[in-house]
Amino acid sequence: MRIVVVGVGYVGLVSAACLAHLGHRVVAVDSDAARIAALDAGGMPFFEPGLQPLVAAGRASGALRFATQLDEAALDAELLFLAVGTPCGNDGSADLRAVEAAFAAALRALRPPATLVLKSTVPVGTHERLRRRLAASDETRGIALVNNPEFLREGSAVRDFLRPDRIIVGADDEADAQALLRAYAPLTDAGATLLRMNPRSAELAKYAANGMLAARISFINEIAQIADATGADIEEVRAGVGSDPRIGADFLRAGIGYGGSCFPKDVRSLIHQAGAHGLPAHMLRAVDATNEQQRALLFERIAAFYGGEAALAGRRIALWGLAFKPGTDDLREAPSLAVLDRLLRAGAQVSAYDPVALPAAQRLLDAPGLRWCHTAAAALDGADALAIATEWGEFSAAEPAGVAAALHDAAVFDGRNCVPADAWRAAGLRVMQVGRPAAGEVPAGAAQRRRPNWNNSTMP
Repeated sequence: MRIVVVGVGYVGLVSAACLAHLGHRVVAVDSDAARIAALDAGGMPFFEPGLQPLVAAGRASGALRFATQLDEAALDAELLFLAVGTPCGNDGSADLRAVEAAFAAALRALRPPATLVLKSTVPVGTHERLRRRLAASDETRGIALVNNPEFLREGSAVRDFLRPDRIIVGADDEADAQALLRAYAPLTDAGATLLRMNPRSAELAKYAANGMLAARISFINEIAQIADATGADIEEVRAGVGSDPRIGADFLRAGIGYGGSCFPKDVRSLIHQAGAHGLPAHMLRAVDATNEQQRALLFERIAAFYGGEAALAGRRIALWGLAFKPGTDDLREAPSLAVLDRLLRAGAQVSAYDPVALPAAQRLLDAPGLRWCHTAAAALDGADALAIATEWGEFSAAEPAGVAAALHDAAVFDGRNCVPADAWRAAGLRVMQVGRPAAGEVPAGAAQRRRPNWNNSTMP
């Protein structure tokens, strides 16, 4: 099929490359000329495992190409995916200006018969409002509109597209969905679950999925607070809870909160949408509030360990991990940035390292007291303590003896419970994790500068 994808951000580029891989002829369009030029030159605007070779293969075969002008690209398109961003305002409202602009441009460029596919995450009722605009003009007769929310996880997006848990198609009638169903036929023929529903349900299903996952994370983090207060071990609690097949263990890992481009935005958007209908959204507000509390946890615990924020001035903290989760270089709403900002404002020196997100962080941040490091070992050089904000595999596999030798105070604040605490403590490190009781003695020579074990205290 002849397909156009508008937007070469995260969702758009992954979708375009995967659709080309499925055998379609795809043109990915974006108004950012520099980004298109970089893609044409073989570059990538972000890190996603498996995406670069997929894009390269599509370009080499001619199945995938890039353009800045929609008018020419869409002339003979059968399907046009709108995959532009819908950022969240301060009040939780979705900014739909990019969707509106792309929709208007698509209507000018498409020639019936064709199908517009709304891939962007949009509030409930957006499809209906856009459909009314389609119906208002004779020139757009023969152009169908369907909703097809994405469920791509950063770090596994290519696999998620090509082996989806489900494909949701929101359409007003069966005829509108036919072109999209043909595009996905290679996936549904291979066994992918197809869920047809009305557009409002499709729009809400996307938000509800992310809201549920965010709720699980906030729930386990609140239980971790109780574990801290009572001396329980959250990892043992997780095993006890997650072994129940009705619950499962996925998204039940305690830590310093969720981030990224989806969970924070979509939870706040759900709260805003509920409010627009006079609904209080008590649970969703609690999910968001708990996450904000967890984002502050790592800094507060480091400050308490040293006797308060004022005591951090002049200390050097190694920070391992910048991306909001492993497998991506995405820094949007990353908990690491909250830790980094507060450490620097307290006068601490920070040596930061991430195996993938370092270039993105360097473009985003520049502050006195901040040193970028290209290896985990370099970040430890001259550091008093280590804070871990992202659970990259290389951190859990690090040699604890080397960490102990490098850190002046032999203190490790593991915000993701990712290092083997017993092995690290055996090397002489004081390892402090989320919702887990500390063990072992305070390393010699540092006791006079430390506060009591923060794992056995309530959250500030």
